[in-house]
Amino acid sequence: MGRLREQMKGDLEIRGLSQRTQEIYLSQVRNFSRHFNRSPRYLGEREIKKYLLYLIREKRASYSHVNQCYCALKFLYERTLGRKWVMEKVPCTKRERNLPVVLDREEVEAVFSVTHNVKHRAILMLIYSSGLRVSEAARLKISDIDSKRMVLRIRQGKGKKDRYTILSTVALEALREYWLQYRPKEWLLPSRFPGKPLTERSIQRVFKKAKALAGITKPASINTLRHTFATHLLEAGTDLHHIQLLLGHKSPKTTTIYLHVSRKELRRIALPERFVKIRYYGLLANRNSNTMINQCRKLLGGPIKAGNKNVTETWQEYLLRVCGIDLIKCPFCKKGRMIRKEVILPVRCNSPPLERRTWQPSSV
Repeated sequence: MGRLREQMKGDLEIRGLSQRTQEIYLSQVRNFSRHFNRSPRYLGEREIKKYLLYLIREKRASYSHVNQCYCALKFLYERTLGRKWVMEKVPCTKRERNLPVVLDREEVEAVFSVTHNVKHRAILMLIYSSGLRVSEAARLKISDIDSKRMVLRIRQGKGKKDRYTILSTVALEALREYWLQYRPKEWLLPSRFPGKPLTERSIQRVFKKAKALAGITKPASINTLRHTFATHLLEAGTDLHHIQLLLGHKSPKTTTIYLHVSRKELRRIALPERFVKIRYYGLLANRNSNTMINQCRKLLGGPIKAGNKNVTETWQEYLLRVCGIDLIKCPFCKKGRMIRKEVILPVRCNSPPLERRTWQPSSV
C-alpha cells in the first residue's frame, strides 16, 4: 500500500493532525492491511467489522487501541478513498469511564525524596507542580520558563493549543539546580542525541523507577502526577474553571471528573438527619461482622438475632441508649415525652369551598 500510504499521509498533513496522530493512524491501517494480506482499497465493511472483533475478542485490546483503529480506518475510507462511512453498519466502541488514580501528599513527597538524580527530580517536580502532560514536559524549551511572572508557557499542547500554567517556587529551585549542573541550551530536557528532546518513554521510566523505590503499590503512571495536581488544587479550594484553564481542557466536563476523587467534595456529602454513619461502627471488620449486622437491625427497627431469642428494640430506643439522642423528648419543654397516637395522612378534598360569611354579634 505504498501509494495509498503516501496519499493518506498527505491527507493527514492537510487535515493538520499532529505528528504523533499521523504515526498512529498509519500504523493502524498498516496492521489492518497485513491482517488480511490485501490492500485496504479492496476491503470493505465486512472486513472492518471482522478486524475490530478480532482486536476485542482475541487480542483483548483496550478501548483506546480499538478506538484508534476505528478512527484511522474511518479517516482512510472517508477522506482518502472517498467512500461513505455508515455508522449504523460499523458502530463505534462504547467508551469506558474510569476514574484517575490520585496520590496523597505523603506519596508525592516520597517519590521526590527517593529520586536523587537532579535532572529526574526536576522533571517530576515540574510535571506535578504545573499539571503537565508527559508530551508537553518533553517538548519544553528554556525560553518557555518565565521566572519573573512565575508562569510556564506550553507551546502547541494537545489540540495544538498554547496555554500558560503556574510555576511553583520549589520547582523553580529544582530547575535552577539542574541548570547549573547540566547547562541545557535549547531544550529544557535534552536527550543524549544532540538537538533532540528527551523522549516520553524515558520520562515514564523515570517515574516507574521512583514509584518502585517509594514503595507505592497504586497503579500509578506518569500522568498520575497531573491528576494529583488537579485534585490537590480542588481540595485546596481552587475554582474548577481555573483548574480547567491550567490543565488545558477544552470542555469543563473533562475537569469535573476530579470531583469524584476529591476528598473535599466527598466530605460535603452528609447523611440525612437522625441517620448514623455505619462505617464508624466497623461494619467491614470480619471479627465483628455479626455484631454489627445486629446493630444495623436495631437502627432499622428490625428484630435482633441473639442466639435463640428475638429481642426487639426500636431504633429510637437504641439511639437513646448508645448515642444519648432522645427523639421522643418534647422539643419545647425538654421534660415531657411525646407519644405517637395517630398518623393522619393528607387527603385531597373535592368538596366546593364554603361560602364566606361575615361575623355578626349575637343578641343577648
